[in-house]
Amino acid sequence: MRFLPAEWHKQRAILMAFPHENTDWKHYLTESLTPFIRIAQAIAYSQPVYILCKNREEIASLFCSTRNMSFIEIATNDTWVRDYGFISIIENGEVKLLDFKFNGWGGKFEATLDNMVNRTLHKKGYLGTTPLESIDFVLEGGSIESDGEGTILTTTRCLCNPNRNGGLSKVEVEDRLKKYLGAKRILWLDYGYLIGDDTDGHIDMIARFVSKDTIFYIECLDKNDENYIELKRMKGQLKKFRTFDNKPYNLVPLPMPTAKFDEKGNRLPATYANFLIANKALIYPTYSVKEDGITHKIFTKFFSEKEIIPVESGRLIIQGGSLHCSTMQII
Repeated sequence: MRFLPAEWHKQRAILMAFPHENTDWKHYLTESLTPFIRIAQAIAYSQPVYILCKNREEIASLFCSTRNMSFIEIATNDTWVRDYGFISIIENGEVKLLDFKFNGWGGKFEATLDNMVNRTLHKKGYLGTTPLESIDFVLEGGSIESDGEGTILTTTRCLCNPNRNGGLSKVEVEDRLKKYLGAKRILWLDYGYLIGDDTDGHIDMIARFVSKDTIFYIECLDKNDENYIELKRMKGQLKKFRTFDNKPYNLVPLPMPTAKFDEKGNRLPATYANFLIANKALIYPTYSVKEDGITHKIFTKFFSEKEIIPVESGRLIIQGGSLHCSTMQII
């Protein structure tokens, strides 16, 4: 018997992958390292962080303190380790690491090195004797949310996309999620895509479990915003979802950040849903907009037992991801 723990389950470490000159970050490498450094520092304050990098000594020198940090030289294509890093499950009371196939978000980007990371890292011995199972099925960590009780929240736009596994039906995908993750049921969102999101609608951009009966979600109140209709329809679906006890979920809206654009005028996927629940901290992205303060109050109220740590993430969304995308918990 196996199950996928919720993100608030006790974590052994957090995995990160730092940018280098052979990634898409190469044109502004110095500036791009800043949010990664701050995220790693926020994590290492209370738990270990494994940092994948090209040059161990060079990256370590960027920190005032390397306490709780392990620098591991492994070749990578990109930094979004949420989508190619281990997915940790519990099987018969023991931790098992799953290595799903990663194809660069449906073949959009080169991902050969990223797809090898889990096997390479496991061989280096950093995970001890924890078993690793490689699975011939495309599945990204950012595309699924677990309540730790057997419910998986995801989107049809991503998991049923022909560019992942040939366009499997909901039933076929559900069968695999039940087999590999021990899921008991799947809650499907058909709406909620953010403009500028390269992932085809990852759930961690729009809606997140924070307890078994509470979901944080992005709400857009501006009817002139191009995300308004999708997010309104998503909210309608969330309202129809029920817990295992057949009760409606407690739905907590996070504000839609003021629109952010790149230098070419393209909308960037800024979202507060891309937060990380660590052992003793809630680490969330900010974008230097007025909604940052509103969001901080929401997180402070709900996660009263954790330290609330904001990290400016405007640089991250230029490459299409944000804070949560840059991390993966290992239990």
